[in-house]
Amino acid sequence: MLVVALLNLAYMVVEMSVALAIGSVSLVADSVDFFEDFAVNILIVVALGWSARSQAVAGKALALIILLPALAAAWTAFLKAGDPEPPDPVALVVTAGGALAVNLVCSLVLARFRHGGGSLTRGAFLAARNDVVVNLAIIVMGLVTAWTLSGWPDVILGLLIIVLNVSAAREVWETATEEHLAARALAGDLDDD
Repeated sequence: MLVVALLNLAYMVVEMSVALAIGSVSLVADSVDFFEDFAVNILIVVALGWSARSQAVAGKALALIILLPALAAAWTAFLKAGDPEPPDPVALVVTAGGALAVNLVCSLVLARFRHGGGSLTRGAFLAARNDVVVNLAIIVMGLVTAWTLSGWPDVILGLLIIVLNVSAAREVWETATEEHLAARALAGDLDDD
């Protein structure tokens, strides 16, 4: 988990630098997502020794953290919609390719933990899996941008990233809620109403 966290932090710096240089909504959202993945994996490293109830609460915090890229993408898309200048497609595709490689490695590392560790590890796996899909979409969008010379594909993809992150956050929240109820039941804290 610590290796995954550090990989995400390192590539966040790379991707944010390129995103700001070329004005890409989708790369801004994805770079913020790398920070989210860093935070998620650090949270997991810290929370694994906690009680089931505390882990469930951390899982709910994780669901809220997953929403950060969605908010960043929404803000960036809002700003860019007024002047949808296309980002440099070559820099976009190359940067997304690097992000894809990092996220594939992280997904493979996290895949073995996705079912056994509860909401925290499931959230980390879902985030990495979603990132692979997003990176493939950014590469395709970069090719469409090169073909159309329009900034709208970048804005639209940024909006789709929002939907993906909200869906993952909902799934992690639901899993954490189930874990919290199970922990309460084991502790005898549930009312019979």
